[in-house]
Amino acid sequence: MSIEQDNDDDNTYTLGNIGNHYIVLACLPAGQTGTNSAAAVAMQMKSTFRAIRFGLMVGIGGGVPGIKADIRLGDIVISQPGNGYGGVIQYDFGKSTPSGIERIGFPNTPPRILLTAVSKLRANNDLGKSHILDYISTLSRLPKFRREQAGDDTLFEAVYNHVGGNNYSSCNNAKKLRRSVRLVDTPKIHYGTIASGNLVIRDGATRDRISTELGEVLCFEMEAAGLMNNFPCLVIRGICDYADSHKNKRWQPYAAGTAAAYAKELLQVIPEAEVRETRTIEAQISSSDVSMSKRGFQ
Repeated sequence: MSIEQDNDDDNTYTLGNIGNHYIVLACLPAGQTGTNSAAAVAMQMKSTFRAIRFGLMVGIGGGVPGIKADIRLGDIVISQPGNGYGGVIQYDFGKSTPSGIERIGFPNTPPRILLTAVSKLRANNDLGKSHILDYISTLSRLPKFRREQAGDDTLFEAVYNHVGGNNYSSCNNAKKLRRSVRLVDTPKIHYGTIASGNLVIRDGATRDRISTELGEVLCFEMEAAGLMNNFPCLVIRGICDYADSHKNKRWQPYAAGTAAAYAKELLQVIPEAEVRETRTIEAQISSSDVSMSKRGFQ
């Protein structure tokens, strides 16, 4: 099927459906990460597909292991409002002050229709009615996306830097952190704040410092902050590393698969009638602009 795109739209799209919902997929250009690149892709998509109601930002992220959330590689992190944030916080945007960076301009919350679907999925998961593992199992028919291809889940002390190449063979085993063994080797789902920005975090100490400043975030990624205010969406991230110097790409395919599995199940619980009643993204943004203008923010 051919798509009539605007002359300024250089995205490549894939069309399809999940359940009763029509969907369109777009990826960031190869090698171009960051909030600006994500915003450009979203704006072009919105211009070409004017009937879009909401978006899902699906991909990988660097997990923040902590006391509140026992995050492991392959787990899934969902942006959910809390701690004064809308689910996403841009950690590298603000004002420089003597006491550090004063962060300003918080991204919007995900659309209500998606937050309602998240609540339903959480209830289904508690009742043992989740189908995410089925979707992951289907995807694992492709060798690249199998859990066993990812290797060991190893977490080192935050201040210990990586030694050697793409494996841990040269690293000091005494610096590995001891963690409880999970009785079931399946991804867990975590809900909370996601830190987004253009800076690649590859240092455990920096990761923990920023997370503490923001009141405990669950993961770091590099696109969502460019979308939330102009392309209402929910952020879904599969954890592929720990945002430290030991990060590599071995867990990326499996982590991307777990995030995609959650996105598929999320769409399955959203009633078609509710989507039809939801305003288009363009209408939502226009309404928000009018509201801000009336309150004197323009």
